[in-house]
Amino acid sequence: METAPILSIEGLTVALPKGADRPLAVDNASLELRRGEILCIVGESGSGKSALSGAIMGAPAPGLRVVGGSVRLQGKELTGLSERAWCRIRGNRIAMIFQEPMAALNPAMKVGQQIMEVFELHARSVTDKRERALTLLRSMQLPDPQRVFGSYPHQLSGGQCQRVIIAMALAMNPEVLIADEPTTALDVTTQAQVLELIRELRTVHGHAIVFITHDFAVVAEIADRIAVMRHGRIVEIGEARQVLTHPQHEYTRELIAAVPSLVPPAGKDRVATTGSGRKTVLAVTGLAKDYGRVRAVNEITFDLERGTTLAIVGESGCGKSSLARLIVRLMETTSGRVDVNGKCFLTLKGSELRASCRAVQMIFQDPFGSLNPLRKAGATVARAAMLAGADRRTARARAGELFDRVGLPREGLDRRPSAFSGGQRQRIGIARALAMNPDVLIADESLSALDASSQAQILRLLRKLQSELGLAILMITHDLRVAAQISHRIAVMQAGRIVEIGPAEQVINSPGHPYTRELLDSAPGRGLV
Repeated sequence: METAPILSIEGLTVALPKGADRPLAVDNASLELRRGEILCIVGESGSGKSALSGAIMGAPAPGLRVVGGSVRLQGKELTGLSERAWCRIRGNRIAMIFQEPMAALNPAMKVGQQIMEVFELHARSVTDKRERALTLLRSMQLPDPQRVFGSYPHQLSGGQCQRVIIAMALAMNPEVLIADEPTTALDVTTQAQVLELIRELRTVHGHAIVFITHDFAVVAEIADRIAVMRHGRIVEIGEARQVLTHPQHEYTRELIAAVPSLVPPAGKDRVATTGSGRKTVLAVTGLAKDYGRVRAVNEITFDLERGTTLAIVGESGCGKSSLARLIVRLMETTSGRVDVNGKCFLTLKGSELRASCRAVQMIFQDPFGSLNPLRKAGATVARAAMLAGADRRTARARAGELFDRVGLPREGLDRRPSAFSGGQRQRIGIARALAMNPDVLIADESLSALDASSQAQILRLLRKLQSELGLAILMITHDLRVAAQISHRIAVMQAGRIVEIGPAEQVINSPGHPYTRELLDSAPGRGLV
């Protein structure tokens, strides 16, 4: 690793707009990055990580302003450059790998065209754009690069799209790569592949990489050095091993402690199996869904009892979310049966259907996308209570009670979703679901976008609600750590089928199927267990 830093940041300060919860998004940040190094910047949502990366790129988010400090690339000052000058640097000398590849790619352009466009912007003299784009796709270890080249983004998986984004970032062989939460939405096996690819960029090609994440399990896998951010300030920075094993700041210790363990909690109350005498509230028998010749959900059968949690885990595309949508009738089934409290849910109509719909409620992955941005949070929860039969006055009181129950301040009743953090918005979604007095909660990847401390808070909340209300929870997740912490039983899905199901302790500690063992081996941060 070279001694001289390739990127130097000194006293960088970024101001938030008036009325924000604090004056500065980034407060006097200083750090250095050397060639062949991966520096992980870690912290909770709102800590200033992305604001820092935007300032490094000369592209702060709308409303943010760089008001002080210095950013130098190989000794050249970048702060204060004109937009014209920045256009020669972005994507050329400093490139970004984005968190959400589907949002970063143009859905109306084929992948190959989008990669060639990078050459057109920065190296118009290049004549072999097509071959260079194909070479990049091959280096990403993508299957059938020719097919990927001619595909639209929606025709590729999430992991394949992320590799395309990395290929685009590498097109001009930049000195610095900034990876902003590049593995957050990926399942564990795809995540492991992308992390291995990023390690290879560092080791083989000598790229200097700023890796932004809220996931300390990922940090443990990839970091050479770690900078911990809180409220816009870097509170701790050091070698990865030192920070992970002997953190100096209390906040760093809290973040590491909040990472869910792969070891299921001890105690007989965490062991629950079918046939334990509890009432079965959800029974799925032979459920299947065909898309043409492809069977996305293949003969799924399981029971869910009152007061227990079943986690459905597997890679993206294995059929987990399709299964959830079939259960709540958001999609038509090809065959099979779903019983809710002993009644065949799929054939119910009228008042019986409405009653059963209230009994099964869903908490969605993206709480912001599932909440009306123009409706105040209290009105959202009260409306659900009215759908459950409450009058307007009772529904408003019920909304306040539910805010208390999920740990939200009552003054938040009159705020819109944009005024809440991601974890708080997820609590609003839970309160809305509870307003229907359900027997079953289906959580579809509802923790995947949250930082570790918010995840820990929501996990504690769900366990508390289950204990108090006797809720049955179906947890759809690709995160084995989340599954280990909340579930009594785990079902592992692969290619539309359940290949293994059993008590959480058994599935985690003594997996019986090779695919389950593969998922466990791919889980990041094994040293943090």
